[in-house]
Amino acid sequence: MIPRLHLVDGTFELFRAHYSKRPGHTAPSGQNAKATVGVVGSLLALLADPREAVTHLGVAFDNPVRSFRNDLFPGYKTGDGVDPELLAQFDPVEEAVRALGVVVWSMDQWEADDAMATAAARWGDRFEQVRILTPDKDLGQCLRGRAVVQVDRVREREIDVAALMEQRGVEPASIPDLLALVGDSADGIPGLPGIGDKTAAALLHRYKTLEAIPADESTWDVAVRGAAKVAATLRSHREDALLYKKLATLVFDVPLPQKDADELRFGGVPRARYEAWCESMGVNTLRTRPTRWAEA
Repeated sequence: MIPRLHLVDGTFELFRAHYSKRPGHTAPSGQNAKATVGVVGSLLALLADPREAVTHLGVAFDNPVRSFRNDLFPGYKTGDGVDPELLAQFDPVEEAVRALGVVVWSMDQWEADDAMATAAARWGDRFEQVRILTPDKDLGQCLRGRAVVQVDRVREREIDVAALMEQRGVEPASIPDLLALVGDSADGIPGLPGIGDKTAAALLHRYKTLEAIPADESTWDVAVRGAAKVAATLRSHREDALLYKKLATLVFDVPLPQKDADELRFGGVPRARYEAWCESMGVNTLRTRPTRWAEA
């Protein structure tokens, strides 16, 4: 069995690099390339990290910041309000990652999170562990024991099922229900009024899904503060809650082009293509950063 599969949330890495305190960078073309160069530097660090020992890798991007979910709910996240200089790097960053010799999934109808969820489900059994590199809450629904984990590189924290239970109070399968109740501001999911994390976790720890929570609070066998008011909210906003759950539920069968896990193998950085990219971006400091080159 192959040791690990790494799945990277490229969109998160792009935003993180753009808003980081690292110096800016302007390409010879005059385009702001700070975020793109930052993503390449971050991936090179990952590829060189002996603790991660990357052998198989896929990087997923939202391009554009819209998906089928926007057709279901107008308030779902879009690219509105995103810095135009960041939006302008959505295509260039994908080319940059391909120049590293890394598989790129560019998502338009679906989202980057759906691509990672699909990859974890499709190829998880081929690996001892799948490592999903993103702090996004919704990826918690993909976790399986120690076999599929999340890695928050910013906080240097690994989240497995035990850590998720301690942090959120629910099992992976209940994450969409939890986000439906409490909301997820990153995705534009508002949640239900007056229902907080503790209340939602208590109900879902006991009943697992929104649909299974009894409408009559007098039958609840779990202590919830303000139970009557919470139950009334659940009854009056039931359709909203079910819609939010659908928005928060990841797609596990996105038609990724790769048919076999072997197609995700990282065979090293293709020197000519990568050096051409460095030249086009004017980033001489990155030329010697790769520690693994592809065979000529």
